[in-house]
Amino acid sequence: MRGARVAVVGGSIAGCATALAAARAGAGEVVVYERAADGLQDRGVGLAVHDDRYTELAAAGQLGPDVPWRRLTRRPWIVRDGAAPAGRVVGVLPFPFRSYNWGSLWRESRAGLPASVGYVRGSAVERVLPEPGGAVLRFADGRTERFDLVVGADGYRSAVRAATRAATVPAYAGYLAWRGTLPVELLPGPRDAWPEHDAATVTFPGGHMIVYRIPGPGGHGTSANWVFYTAPPAALGPALRDPTSLPAGTVTDELVSHHAAVVEEHFPPYWQEVVRRTPRSGTYVQPIYDLAVPHYGEGRLVLAGDAAAVARPHSGSGAVKALQDAAVLERVLREAPDLDAAVRAYDAERSPTGRAVVDVGRRLGHAQVRATPDWAAMDQEAVEEWWRTSADGGRGFGGHALTGPGE
Repeated sequence: MRGARVAVVGGSIAGCATALAAARAGAGEVVVYERAADGLQDRGVGLAVHDDRYTELAAAGQLGPDVPWRRLTRRPWIVRDGAAPAGRVVGVLPFPFRSYNWGSLWRESRAGLPASVGYVRGSAVERVLPEPGGAVLRFADGRTERFDLVVGADGYRSAVRAATRAATVPAYAGYLAWRGTLPVELLPGPRDAWPEHDAATVTFPGGHMIVYRIPGPGGHGTSANWVFYTAPPAALGPALRDPTSLPAGTVTDELVSHHAAVVEEHFPPYWQEVVRRTPRSGTYVQPIYDLAVPHYGEGRLVLAGDAAAVARPHSGSGAVKALQDAAVLERVLREAPDLDAAVRAYDAERSPTGRAVVDVGRRLGHAQVRATPDWAAMDQEAVEEWWRTSADGGRGFGGHALTGPGE
């Protein structure tokens, strides 16, 4: 590894984490190529990290205490009830998570890169050409660069993944996630309608909405972060098969009307108002899709984050798996006798974990969106039994342990 030239394609959280891993493992040169010309810090959506996964990642030096976060402890499941403005809680499950603002986490990851790591913005890699002992990157402007190791951290449309022999593509899951954030100052009253540490889950036939607090933009203040899952009307389905997210201004009137109708019909008044008060600029629509590659490593190419495995957000492990990828990559680069052995070791450890995380997301999506129970008929015992037998049952919600599933 000493003296090797390493390219990281993609400069988001996964890219920064893997670049740091390569630098700490002793690479001679590390360069990150980010397609976007501006910063990524404005992506203000929320994410959550399970307490156990945080402990592992902190020990691995991949997630430090300086990133702003908020404590979450419970997940109440809520149904509409005419007598209760905030709805009726049918059951409560433990929710031992830390919530983050994506932009703040990215900013800290970017700031944590040593000065020796190059970070090039506005540099689109259009093609990756594997060759013995390395790979060549071809950029949009026509120039080329050769590296000893190339890390694909370039998301679901990964150019690095496209260069592998089994170039997998994402598969549409048949439903959408509406995402929204609003400052807590805009929340309706009363203040005790939504306890501070709750990840409230508003349920309805064919979906649910989970809402939790996150640090505000730049780590200042607090925002409410909500994610609303449901299938679109059948007529709109074919137009939503591209996994590209749709900003508020590009969402069709038909889709906006469908979302508003579900909220009006099934949500308690308090949660209706939370959605209504969310600024249009703070919402977007994300078609849900998933992807699991057969191999995380091939030749001198390795994949990390969403370039390797795209898990549905229900799994609570999106950022976790990217940071875990980086932690494992650093370890194998340090321990393996050469780069080829390091790639093989990384592939052997991360490929099964990636597939397992994707399976968790699919199982949770089926239980919470595609085949929802009769929420209103449930009580605490029924919620616990449903979660144990149909949803998760301790089988990976929040991410698998860093050592891999079953170890």
